[in-house]
Amino acid sequence: MTIKNIIFHLGGVIIDIDYNRTSEAFRKLGAFNFDAIYTQSKQDNLFDNYEVGKISSNIFRDALTKKLDISVKNEEFDNAWNAMLLDLPKNRLDFIKNLRKNYKIFLFSNTNEIHLRKVFDICQKQNGFNTFDNYFDKEYYSNIFGKKKPSPDAFISILNENNIEANETLFIDDSMQHILGARQAGLHATHLSNEKSIFHTVSFIENVNNSQLKEEKSDLNLARSNCKVLAS
Repeated sequence: MTIKNIIFHLGGVIIDIDYNRTSEAFRKLGAFNFDAIYTQSKQDNLFDNYEVGKISSNIFRDALTKKLDISVKNEEFDNAWNAMLLDLPKNRLDFIKNLRKNYKIFLFSNTNEIHLRKVFDICQKQNGFNTFDNYFDKEYYSNIFGKKKPSPDAFISILNENNIEANETLFIDDSMQHILGARQAGLHATHLSNEKSIFHTVSFIENVNNSQLKEEKSDLNLARSNCKVLAS
């Protein structure tokens, strides 16, 4: 089997992210305990419920401001919450668009209504368009999809919905816990570290394909050896 499908994460892979900026923005609003309830790898259940669409943006704002013991306007809150979202370079999107010539391309993001609105606002301001329709075969946003990473079930749902095979699919993310969830679902998965970027995707695919080829050759050699033993 060779890679035929690629699933990309959004934050930290396609759009630049700096979680510290949101933490700093909330500190400026008087919230000094934000880091205790939210990090990239661990977060309060409030964030999880918001990311799968179980609660509205208004309920999320009200609940978080109470936890942080601050009183701010919606605009101030949203600006602080969105501070982590930085640049969305068009050359990354162009690279993905070029990949679509040979692969089915999907987007799977753990996100929320406020962030998603800001992502497309950034894209409009920086690139002149506010849709990813030309870049992905299908987009999965957790707040709309109702499922989030690292749940293996979320990945399996995407595979089943698009009639694609796990062993023909590569998932790319900057979070190791998401990578592990994808692997549990049977996908190939590559963790983007500081030394790697989305532009290494082709080499990631080649590594997976070469690894599978070696496994197939090994299985074939083993089968041949067994046949010789049976024939002797």
